[in-house]
Amino acid sequence: MSIPGEYYLILAALLFGLGAFGLVIRRNVLIMFMCVELMLNAANLTFVTFARMLHDIGGQAAVFFVLVVAAAEVVVGLGIVVSIFRRRSTAVADDISSMKG
Repeated sequence: MSIPGEYYLILAALLFGLGAFGLVIRRNVLIMFMCVELMLNAANLTFVTFARMLHDIGGQAAVFFVLVVAAAEVVVGLGIVVSIFRRRSTAVADDISSMKG
């Protein structure tokens, strides 16, 4: 018994929507990063689902590159968040605009 691909696509859409909702609503930078990562993982689930449904390896290759970009984004983003947190005691997205030189 196999789970149909449509169920995975519905789950990916729900995860992407949850991530987008959290990105718009929350102002904490760390939670915003987690929401972006949730959206990227939803896109990865979609790639893998379509690759399985179409019997093509291209979806898994796309997931590999998305994971590499996500890892680089986390490294740079968390470096910026840590520097903001050290300068100020909070990491709120509204504080970032006040750091313009």
